[in-house]
Amino acid sequence: MAAITAKLVKELRDITSAGMMDCKKALNESNGDMEAAIDWLRTKGIAKADKKAGRIAAEGLVAVATDGTSGVLVEVNSETDFVARNDGFQAAVAKVAAAGLTVNNTEELREAHVDGKTVTDYLTGLVAKIGENMTFRRMEKLTVSSGVVEGYVHNAAAPGMGRIGVLVALESTGDSAKLAELAKKIAMHIAATSPLALTPADLDQDLVAKERKALKDEALDSGKPEAIVDKMVEGRMVKFFKESVLMTQMFVMDPDRNVEQVVADEAAALGTDVKMTGYIRMEVGDGIEKKEENFAAEVAAAVAGS
Repeated sequence: MAAITAKLVKELRDITSAGMMDCKKALNESNGDMEAAIDWLRTKGIAKADKKAGRIAAEGLVAVATDGTSGVLVEVNSETDFVARNDGFQAAVAKVAAAGLTVNNTEELREAHVDGKTVTDYLTGLVAKIGENMTFRRMEKLTVSSGVVEGYVHNAAAPGMGRIGVLVALESTGDSAKLAELAKKIAMHIAATSPLALTPADLDQDLVAKERKALKDEALDSGKPEAIVDKMVEGRMVKFFKESVLMTQMFVMDPDRNVEQVVADEAAALGTDVKMTGYIRMEVGDGIEKKEENFAAEVAAAVAGS
């Protein structure tokens, strides 16, 4: 059996970032052969990753990447917020976001390459290294033919990534720097207000019908005549649209103007048309059902299994 020195263990650890004891065991199993030890760790790492893959990953980061006329938001999940603050995890999320600029949708990004591997395999390889399940969940993209796509991250955990990310697309031939400044301000507004749609026409019509019915039922229960009820409902629906649709929301940085007026005023200042063609707001874990852990039961199970 070849002598397994501390220097050899450290060399393997530097190459693989695996734990010291894992590196020592790998070298023992491979009789000191470095390449065989790397393969042994890779195999064991994938096995560990497979075990972790069933655990719910509802934390993580949303990252933004832009190149002027295109922008993407990606969500990469982890099991805990602690890992979301890990430098290695953040570097991985940044690479996935950058790769997103080269593709068009979530499925294409899963197969895009990062460091010579598909995004899926790349993250699987990090599971054993970082110690938690992590998954690439989704990507959204906006593009304009001329103008800007600008991003904003609320309470950034690192440059370009945090729990809430927003993209805003402005189509215009105006000054790019001024358009980017406007887009970022609107993105900040969106992060704060979470509008349901860009315009009333973009709202989910089932949602509109449900809101209208709820308001009518509420008004009828008050005993008002139906003719008056209909007018009351229409008035309240106007308020609903004003509060839930981006272009009619009052701008948080200037409550005397709505977002539509803010864009129009900037267009007048630039001397050219400015059209907001879209926005995306993405929040970590949105829609993921988190598993509620019973800490006492978890500890008891761990003790019983020891």
